[in-house]
Amino acid sequence: MQNNYPELFVISAPSGAGKSTLIKKFLSSNNNFELSVSATTRPPRDGEIDGVHYQFISDDKFTSLVDENAFIEYAQVHNHRYGTLKSFIDNKFTQGKSIILDIDVQGYMQIKNSNIPNSSIFILPPSFRELKKRLEDRKSDTNAAINKRMANARAEVQCYGEYDFVIVNDDIEKAIKTFEDIIFTKNYDSNKNLIEKILQDMLSY
Repeated sequence: MQNNYPELFVISAPSGAGKSTLIKKFLSSNNNFELSVSATTRPPRDGEIDGVHYQFISDDKFTSLVDENAFIEYAQVHNHRYGTLKSFIDNKFTQGKSIILDIDVQGYMQIKNSNIPNSSIFILPPSFRELKKRLEDRKSDTNAAINKRMANARAEVQCYGEYDFVIVNDDIEKAIKTFEDIIFTKNYDSNKNLIEKILQDMLSY
């Protein structure tokens, strides 16, 4: 049964774990949910639309919003800043929309430490080898970039215990079913032994 009131769901995962695919498939069949649109100081890339892909703002404007405590979380990534505006979340809640927030562990910890009501989900890959294979199959990164993503993944998976729920994405249809069970019923079958095995696998390389 679907939720009767808007909620915030925070989703994190190492790059290559399949988080974006899972979220996209879920949103395609659940109209009462929307993906949060982050504010950023980086310039738009070809094809990106302001307000759809990101809310593009100046660095000075971002600083002003930080000073006004306007973000529920924000971070600097490389040379640009990204953040989730409270006004965006509040506006969607007013419309009756629940929000899927796709952010990294750093952003989630800001939300958790601020006691902002949310349900959090961490997506795990089935193994180190499978995660690396998925990154290689993208054919969009150099070997050095892939190695950096894998190093980041080792650090990120150690934080899974900070999240309310953990999904092992070894099969996308099964993962979506688990994702829906969590969102709609806050209940799912957690395989703690499998999760611990994956964590050991990720940290052993």
